Amino acid sequence: MIKYSRQRECIKACLSARSDHPTAEALYDEVRKQCPNISLGTVYRNLSLLYELGEIQKITLPDGPDRFDALMTPHYHFFCRGCGHVSDIMPTEDIKLFIAQDAIPGKAESCSVQIRGLCRTCVNKINI
Repeated sequence: MIKYSRQRECIKACLSARSDHPTAEALYDEVRKQCPNISLGTVYRNLSLLYELGEIQKITLPDGPDRFDALMTPHYHFFCRGCGHVSDIMPTEDIKLFIAQDAIPGKAESCSVQIRGLCRTCVNKINI
């Protein structure tokens, strides 16, 4: 059993209140408002623990720092290569059916979909 930690609860609460998929550093800046003595290392360790416990998601990007997400219902992510914003995409029935069908050589337990491109704001900047 994991010992209770006020700092860990604060980190999880701050992450749960956000939908922007923050980096550890961005979350650290937010958490310090409530826990001024917390260190960046403590934030990293607790995010790792929360991920290992299955309480949060870690989104690993090949070209940037990991992002974190408290939304644990099945969903996917869209990454904007222009501004770096990460958005949630809820799964459609056709994706759910594909995963459930015999197209997979076994029993699927999870699915991770990452879509990359330009968000509407970045597309509009290019088309101006």
